[in-house]
Amino acid sequence: MNMNMNMNINNTPIFRFKFTPEFNSHLLSFSKLHQYDDRVTYKEEWDKWVLCNDSIIHNETMYLKSTGYDGDILQKMYKSGRYYFRKKTFTDHEPKQRRKYISIDKDIIDLMDRNIILHVETSSIFKPAISYEKFCLDHSSMILDETQRLIELDLNRADITNKLKKTYKNRYFLFKDNYDSKCHCRDDDRIDDRIDNPVEKRSDEPMKIITEN
Repeated sequence: MNMNMNMNINNTPIFRFKFTPEFNSHLLSFSKLHQYDDRVTYKEEWDKWVLCNDSIIHNETMYLKSTGYDGDILQKMYKSGRYYFRKKTFTDHEPKQRRKYISIDKDIIDLMDRNIILHVETSSIFKPAISYEKFCLDHSSMILDETQRLIELDLNRADITNKLKKTYKNRYFLFKDNYDSKCHCRDDDRIDDRIDNPVEKRSDEPMKIITEN
């Protein structure tokens, strides 16, 4: 069968012929009922089901033919039930609830900010990763207390370690952006000041003459 040549009543080509939702429901019920039957038993039960549901199968056959399907419809039904619906799992997945965001204690964040400012202003080379390690050593007691607090809020140690490190890094880049912005503004102000108030050469200033010996 060449599906590319099949047309429905609106002359629109159909590339995949589907059963109606009503028939799918009947076929699914049969397939799941005989999900664990061996091949022979399944075929025997299928033949019985076809005889008992002659009207449903007839209606579905007429529907598929009206859409342009010219294959073996009963064979298509059998294969769909045997090899698709029988093995398909239908599990209703409950939407995963997003875990409530837990923030680092404000005292720790303030301590991070002060530490970052101190290192940026006193060191010509500042590396957040190295600075954070020293921060943890210098304030191990507070870090330990914060870790315990977060554990009680159902965070594991690996997540807590990453959370603290990420917070420190984010605070650094936040400070750096603000610091660079302020420096840029001061440079612009100085440039504007020179443009608005140029230094004029005094007319009474004696001219310096440079002579060569």
